[in-house]
Amino acid sequence: MSLAPLTNAPFPIQLHAFAALAAFALGVVQLAGVKGTMRHRALGYTWAALMLVVAITSFWIHDLRVWGPWSPIHLLSILTLAMLPAGVLFARNHRVRGHRLTMIGLFAGALVIAGIFTLVPGRIMYKVLFGA
Repeated sequence: MSLAPLTNAPFPIQLHAFAALAAFALGVVQLAGVKGTMRHRALGYTWAALMLVVAITSFWIHDLRVWGPWSPIHLLSILTLAMLPAGVLFARNHRVRGHRLTMIGLFAGALVIAGIFTLVPGRIMYKVLFGA
């Protein structure tokens, strides 16, 4: 394992990866922790900010190209940018079920599933974990 492939990558990729890793770790803490507390709320806003960074920085990453410089992952970024404010609004309006479903969906789709695709041979995170 070596961080060199990531630290040698362009800045948007580094920012994207480190924000995604932080969001994943914080998401695990949030999902395992007590809900409805001030701590949950504060960590939730931090998680939402990290997810914004992850989604926005993805638009400067063009390693996979399907439609010009874009790929299906960019559609996920657009979905994240739409659903993240919805999830926050659900919480602010005490719509717990909507908040829970939205945030779990974002965690599973935008972090876990998308993260699995970063482990495809040849991609940077594959190189970080398994070498070149």
